[in-house]
Amino acid sequence: MPNKVNFSAALGAALAILACSPSGSAPPASDAGRSAASATSAPAASAAADPLLAAADHGRIEGDANAKTWLIVASDFQCPFCKQWHDESYKIVYDEYVRPGKIKVAYVNFPLGQHQNAMPTAEAAMCASAQGKFWPYHEALFATQHQWEDLPSPAAFLDSLAGTVGLDKAAWQQCVKSGRMKPLVMADHDRVAAAGVQSTPSFLIGDKVLAGAQPIETLRAALDAEIAKSGAAAH
Repeated sequence: MPNKVNFSAALGAALAILACSPSGSAPPASDAGRSAASATSAPAASAAADPLLAAADHGRIEGDANAKTWLIVASDFQCPFCKQWHDESYKIVYDEYVRPGKIKVAYVNFPLGQHQNAMPTAEAAMCASAQGKFWPYHEALFATQHQWEDLPSPAAFLDSLAGTVGLDKAAWQQCVKSGRMKPLVMADHDRVAAAGVQSTPSFLIGDKVLAGAQPIETLRAALDAEIAKSGAAAH
């Protein structure tokens, strides 16, 4: 992903509202790859060297490639407040900002240690992303969160979702079983943690971190301000 969002400046105070925060130990830091989804650099060496990782990294971005403003969504598929924000606000953001070409959106994984199925669902979604199906699979995960969140092993359920969104299931299953996406997921976690993200959902817009299931009015104000700034900078 191009260098559009200055995460090094994104350490300002965040508005903490409804959010999932770490409880106990968070997923460990990892040096096994660096994802481009942090929007701080060109594609990571791990993604650049592996076409499947590169496709997965690119697949969780949507919006006009020429849009200058990024919205980075740091999320955990098992977090109920991530589902709440998705259900209440994501379509509004898409219709008002993504569809008209005003912004690009990237989903960045921030799996929390207390959510037993956060990592499996993140890896499953990234394997779907490698086939260009991240967003349909993302929709399916949030729509069915209550069905899989307490499962001791969500593998069979996640497999069933793969069929509903039109994935090549054999390729997807091989991707999931290989653990190939774990470095990308953990690189997401490490990058946004270093940028000041401590809970989910969190939103990175320009030099701001907004924490919690933000009301649409707050996101509109932040996005409009960043779009105006980016437009002024372009002139």
